[in-house]
Amino acid sequence: MKGSTVGRRYAKALLEVAEEQKQVPKVQKDLEDLLASWRESRELRVTFENPAFGADVRTKILNELVKRMGLSSLVSNTLHLLSDRQRLRHLPEVAEAFFELAQEGAGAVVAEVTTASELPEAYFTKLQATLEKSLGKKVSIVKKTDPTLVAGVVTRIGDKVFDGSVRSSLRQLEDRLLAR
Repeated sequence: MKGSTVGRRYAKALLEVAEEQKQVPKVQKDLEDLLASWRESRELRVTFENPAFGADVRTKILNELVKRMGLSSLVSNTLHLLSDRQRLRHLPEVAEAFFELAQEGAGAVVAEVTTASELPEAYFTKLQATLEKSLGKKVSIVKKTDPTLVAGVVTRIGDKVFDGSVRSSLRQLEDRLLAR
């Protein structure tokens, strides 16, 4: 599992409570929406990552955010806890760790697939079927793009990385040439 220790710790605690209260799907949906807002809004990130903004300002903004987005009390409480401990910058790590832990609990795995550019949905559907067949588990694909790959695909499943990028091939070629 990737991510920070802090992110995993909060995600695990949140998942345990969500499972007890049978709210895992709602919490997951709330975290997906929240993560999308976090990534889209630079102002939101700056406000929560900058210690110059006091606890009272963060609390007011969080209360408004929770109200506008209709977030569950579990997610609201987690946000306030992160804020009180000045750890809101870890929100993406908490959300991603939560998704991964929830998938594992459901007997599934998350495959993070990074490509140089957007690929057709048919590619991901075929990749998902291939991974599910080889792993014998349900696979959920998280798509990312990284133009520095030049071309190709990098797939990460847990601690395993399958690097089929041109960047990686060029590095290997360079290493072989320099070794001579």
